[in-house]
Amino acid sequence: MGWEVLWLLLPIAAWSGYLVGRRGSERSSGERFSKFSQTYFSGLNYLLNEQPDKALEVFLKIAELDSDTFETQLALGNLFRRRGETDRAIRLHQDLYSRPKLSADQRTIALLELGEDYMRAGLLDRAEALYTDLLAIDQHAPAALRHLISIYQQERDWNRAIEMAQRLRAATGDGTTPLVAQFYCELAEQARGRGEPEESRKLAREAVAVDPRCVRAHMLLGRLALADGADEAAIRHFEKAAEIDPDFLSEILSELLATYEKLGRSDRAQAFLDLMMQRDRGVAALLARSAMIERSDGRSEAVGFLADRLHQRPSVRGVLKVVDLSFPSESGERAEAIGLIRELLHRLLERKAGYRCSRCGFSPRALHWQCPSCKSWGSIKPVHGVPGE
Repeated sequence: MGWEVLWLLLPIAAWSGYLVGRRGSERSSGERFSKFSQTYFSGLNYLLNEQPDKALEVFLKIAELDSDTFETQLALGNLFRRRGETDRAIRLHQDLYSRPKLSADQRTIALLELGEDYMRAGLLDRAEALYTDLLAIDQHAPAALRHLISIYQQERDWNRAIEMAQRLRAATGDGTTPLVAQFYCELAEQARGRGEPEESRKLAREAVAVDPRCVRAHMLLGRLALADGADEAAIRHFEKAAEIDPDFLSEILSELLATYEKLGRSDRAQAFLDLMMQRDRGVAALLARSAMIERSDGRSEAVGFLADRLHQRPSVRGVLKVVDLSFPSESGERAEAIGLIRELLHRLLERKAGYRCSRCGFSPRALHWQCPSCKSWGSIKPVHGVPGE
């Protein structure tokens, strides 16, 4: 146990110091105050000498010396929970809640802390019951609602999560609309998986109604439209998704280009790619545009087009495309050298994570709408730049 626990103990030490001062102002002499102050300074000395375990023992004694120190007890319970000692945290907060002299606010705070203990221990049913009871009496409703949203996400009960998020927004004005849109998308994906496209479309439209800038919902609506043969609608949704966040262009580009080609809209495809090349941080639009140039003007023009832009926007995938276009067929030693270059470029691409969370840096190889590491929604995006797409 090192500096992290030292920092956790500092608030307890500060509060204990305040109590020492308060006791001193009330009674500057006496055995009780003397014992209390000596214990406090002993604990502070352990903190300064980087002995957090001994410091914790001392501050526990301080809490025993004066059972009325609500804040000290609360801080100790939080410390136990952060250290993973959830059983001790639960017992302490249960004892704290059962004290007859607590005010209504203190009792509610103790219950909130107890609920967090249950969540950390994985006792979601107990935490849910506790927060639901708090919500029923409308005390600390925003805190209880936030915890219930977290619980229902873990349980994948998206309807209840939507209900709690909407109540939180009504109570506090919190910007939960992107979160609610993601919950609707989860329900829409479930319906799609069950073979219920109409229900899936309805839920995805609910997501757009809640948050018109929900990229995920537009992507889903585009794929549902494709499945129904509604090609124009699919194009509109895919283009909208790319307009909202060009970082996701690589996720939909192949479907979008195939739909342009099916409708014979090469002019619209070219205009869209030209626009995206100005906004997309990756090379997906650039590679697609070079493929169009290769078909219309030849390989040499496509190589020149790519080489010119890769100076400004380096990319392993872009360089690999230049190699493929420049050396379509070689023999002898030259073919061996070109083959080695291709192999090295492919290995570079294989070793790089395709996606990264902007919140915690987690790097999965597939797209997740909720980060498995930090649980943030919509924070994972394709990796761009030299190692990216």
